[in-house]
Amino acid sequence: MSDVRHPLLRASTPAAWLDAACAARDTLVIDHANCEKKAASTALSLMFAYAEDLALADRMSRLAREELRHYEQVAKLMEALGIAPRRLGPGRYAERLRRLVSRAEPRREMDLMIAGAFIEARSCERFEALVPVIGAPLAGFFQGLHKAESRHYKTYLDLARRAAERAGADLDERIAEFGELEAELVTTPDELFRFHSGPPG
Repeated sequence: MSDVRHPLLRASTPAAWLDAACAARDTLVIDHANCEKKAASTALSLMFAYAEDLALADRMSRLAREELRHYEQVAKLMEALGIAPRRLGPGRYAERLRRLVSRAEPRREMDLMIAGAFIEARSCERFEALVPVIGAPLAGFFQGLHKAESRHYKTYLDLARRAAERAGADLDERIAEFGELEAELVTTPDELFRFHSGPPG
C-alpha cells in the first residue's frame, strides 16, 4: 500500500497499482486527461441540475474552469512526451460510485456531492502517491496538481454538508457507505488499468 493518508479515504492506493502506473505511463496520462475533462463536465452538469442554487453555481463554475486548465496542461505535457491521444473505455470506479447515488431529491444532491468529494480525494491521494515513483517530468506535474485537488474535494464536501442539512440526512453515515465502496473499488483486482482503478486483476 502507499504510505499516503487522506482524511476522507478508508484505504491507500495499493503498491501494485503504483507499479502498474509506472509501467503504463501513457495510459495513465491519457486517462488523467480524460478525468480532467469529465470533472469539468460534471461541474457544469451540476450547475444545470441545480440552476436555482447560485452559491453552488459559483463554486462549480470556478471548479470547472480549473479542471479545464488542468486538461490543457495535461494536453501540453502529452505533446511534450510524445504521447498520442487515443480513446479509452471507462473504468468501473465512477460508474460504481454513482450507482449508490439516490434517485430522489433532496438526498440525490447530497449523494452527488459525496461522490464528487471521493473522486477528487482519490485523485489527490494518487497524485501524492505517484510523486516519489513516477519520475520526471510527471512527478513535478502531479505535485503541482495535488493542492488543487485538495481544494476540490473540500468544495464538494462543503456542498454535501449543506445538502444534508436541507435533507435532514445523516451525512457521516452516508459518507461511511460511500467510503466502504470506494475503498473496495481501489483495492480489489480490476480488469482495466485507469487513473482511479484497482490493482491489475
